[in-house]
Amino acid sequence: MTAPKKPPSKSAPRPPAKPGTGRGAGPAHGHRAPTHGPQHRAPGHAAAAAQPAASAPPEAWADEDLDRLQALLDDVPAPLEPLDASMLDGFLVAVILQPKPVPLADWWRWVLDSEEGRAPPARFDAAPLLQLVQRRERELKQAIADRQWFDPWVFELDEDASPSETVLPWVAGFALAADIFPGLMGLDELQLTEPLAQLYMHLDPDDLEDADALLEEIESLEPAADLEEAVESLVRASLLLADVSRPLPAARPQRPGGPRRGPAPSRRPR
Repeated sequence: MTAPKKPPSKSAPRPPAKPGTGRGAGPAHGHRAPTHGPQHRAPGHAAAAAQPAASAPPEAWADEDLDRLQALLDDVPAPLEPLDASMLDGFLVAVILQPKPVPLADWWRWVLDSEEGRAPPARFDAAPLLQLVQRRERELKQAIADRQWFDPWVFELDEDASPSETVLPWVAGFALAADIFPGLMGLDELQLTEPLAQLYMHLDPDDLEDADALLEEIESLEPAADLEEAVESLVRASLLLADVSRPLPAARPQRPGGPRRGPAPSRRPR
């Protein structure tokens, strides 16, 4: 399957909402799927056997953390075009979903320059930014490995913005990484089509090349009723893609009749 054309590096997302605006208390990460609801599970696996043990929940991102991250991204010197926070989040998910791990040096340069992956000037200290980006990468990697729901960094735009317009920066970041690192898109098209359609339905159809099956699947989907539904579909699609590119190990079947007993100990004649 061919990745979409390189999306625009900027989709005008707004900075994180302040407390009391947008989503209420806490950083505006998007809507979290209910933790008590049904979790995504890898198809074909028993519920208990296939599901990895959940890790301890990561430290929540405060508004100040997100503000600092966005400020550090904004401080990347010209002519580099860094990702913004929402695009970064989608980008990291697509990197994590690659069938083979992508070295840090290969993807980090695209965070700093989404246009050409150019290196920053020697005087630029990228360490504080890298620390925050890797913190988010670890969180996403653990959530995806555990098949747990996560909060995509989707920030509300103006009141007139549709759900698709609001999640577009996140999807554009995902599509950028899928284009740069083609391993994911080179997997079984039949397995990729459904989850990719849930993501790429928010892109311009003209940006999808040689993707007739994908376009057909997109046309069969109903637009998201609201932003919460659109955000949850990002998570659902990401976890479905993880089942394709990073499948969980199959549960080891148990032998019928319970465990076998070893040979009875021999008795010495007295």
